[in-house]
Amino acid sequence: MSYKAKPKIISVSRRTDIPAFHGAQFMHDLHAGFAKYVHYFGQQATVSLKKEDVACFVFWSKDYTPFLGSLHEMLDAGYRSYFNYTLTNLPAAFETNVKHDDALRSLKVLSRMYSPAHINWRYDPIVLSSITDYDWQISNFKDICSKVKGFVNRCYFNFPVYYGKVKANLGMFTKKTGIKVYNPDNETKTRLITDFVNIAKENGIQLFSCAESHGHNPDVQPAHCIDAAIINQLYHINDLPGYKASRQGCGCTQSTDIGSYNTCSHGCIYCYANTSSTTIKQALK
Repeated sequence: MSYKAKPKIISVSRRTDIPAFHGAQFMHDLHAGFAKYVHYFGQQATVSLKKEDVACFVFWSKDYTPFLGSLHEMLDAGYRSYFNYTLTNLPAAFETNVKHDDALRSLKVLSRMYSPAHINWRYDPIVLSSITDYDWQISNFKDICSKVKGFVNRCYFNFPVYYGKVKANLGMFTKKTGIKVYNPDNETKTRLITDFVNIAKENGIQLFSCAESHGHNPDVQPAHCIDAAIINQLYHINDLPGYKASRQGCGCTQSTDIGSYNTCSHGCIYCYANTSSTTIKQALK
């Protein structure tokens, strides 16, 4: 009796922005029926992208504009997908190549194509700095909530994780721009998130916290960016993969990520997936 593996959840991708920059390669792989990726232990592996082998694609992007045509094709072909959509409207000093207006328009298109329930709006990370202080964050979050009202049901947030390479990049950023980024204390975080909860509620949006940002307000639920429960609600799939955290506090369902580090060109200074602009250029040659 032959063994049939469970369909996998495919993450596209925590490691880079495939919809914004690598959509053509993804569609090539989709038509070929498989993708090659680097396993967490550095070994190259292959995963099937055939429709019967994929429980759901979970896409991650700051701007789906270049990928909307491909999503139309996938939707017509019956592929199952849902979306993590990062929209922060941070100043260009922090996200040098993100086109926020285009991203907002495409979020609305995506919501109409699928539904608000298919989208996790990610206000992530919450960067407090000398030009994006507490009051700026309140005003900015209120503005985005008013614009996405009716197009999303959920908002996932997190404060930056200051990995070693992120600290190094932020240090160089401050020397270059004079902009100081700071890690707020827990009291400030709690007060800010309480204000966010009230703003989100006014716009019909439920707030969820990711990993390090749990516990600041009882009205905020733990986030599961890759969530078997949401996939089952959307597509009624039985026997989905189980829980597998990517770090402490993470609530994600097990998935296979097909992206590559150091291949995203958004230019976000807080990014953990890129080492530096130099390594990105080398990786993309």
